[in-house]
Amino acid sequence: MIPFVDLEKQQERIRPQIEAAVRRVLDHGQYIMGPEVQELEEQLAEIAGVKHCVSCSSGTDALLLPLMAKGVGPGDAVFTTPFSFIAAAEVIALTGATPVFVDIDPDTYNIEPAKLADAIVETKREGALIPKAIVPVDLFGLPADYDQILPIAKDHDLFVLEDAAQAFAAEHRGQRAPSLGHAGATSFFPAKPLGCYGDGGAAFTDDDKLAEIMRSIRIHGKGADKYSNVRVGLNARMDTLQAAILLEKLAIYPEELAMRNGVADRYIDALRHVNGLKLPIIPDGHRSVWAQFSVQSEHREEIQAHLKSAGIPTAVYYVCPLHLL
Repeated sequence: MIPFVDLEKQQERIRPQIEAAVRRVLDHGQYIMGPEVQELEEQLAEIAGVKHCVSCSSGTDALLLPLMAKGVGPGDAVFTTPFSFIAAAEVIALTGATPVFVDIDPDTYNIEPAKLADAIVETKREGALIPKAIVPVDLFGLPADYDQILPIAKDHDLFVLEDAAQAFAAEHRGQRAPSLGHAGATSFFPAKPLGCYGDGGAAFTDDDKLAEIMRSIRIHGKGADKYSNVRVGLNARMDTLQAAILLEKLAIYPEELAMRNGVADRYIDALRHVNGLKLPIIPDGHRSVWAQFSVQSEHREEIQAHLKSAGIPTAVYYVCPLHLL
């Protein structure tokens, strides 16, 4: 059976580099916020094209840090997609705010901008919640339609937090995720396009003040020193070992993205003439990092059974939309 995500094969390419990186951390012994963490943040920020990268302990915390830093809380409405992993809505609920779900574009599976605009207007009309933020998800490695989302956000004075957990360095008209909103987040969960060997994440922004507050929240609301706590925070630091591993994986990431796109091109070319099979659609000016290659069919179970008999794994993303959980 072919692995759905073959981390072992990837590790074979860079096993000596990974082991050397781990040994360096063991030698210097700075397991929390060691020098590799800052080096990783600098490289990630450069690739994304933003001023600040704030590494943290998971992709979930990478979403939570900006929302907390912006003061999102009870009585606020935060607009997001129902077609994603639970973390996109979970972090909204953790702040005390209310997630308002907006349906997706059936071609890209990302949040539908026209429906987003309608949902904001309707929420304002109802008056029970104050619209505060939008959390678009760059699903399956493809950035959402920020050309339309950002003007909508500007019209209603809303903060845009790009959930690029599946899409680090995906491209939208020359910009790379997660630089497309006012802040962005990504995940380094092992199965992600850029994954570590545990949990990890990072938040991104060009906003100096926002970055400062996120760094404080990341370490228990730290102020001038570790015993000066100026706000409610989290224990959300990235382990140095994970940063060291990510630095080695980042070195081959551009090559891996090219390989992923090559594989996707071959799939599309081979499957384009299969009747009743809807293939992924990549809009002009976009480049996916192909976290998944997702197809639609009325005969899903039959196709899955056939592929399984040939040793080819499949999965369904996502079985239950978030508004039904």
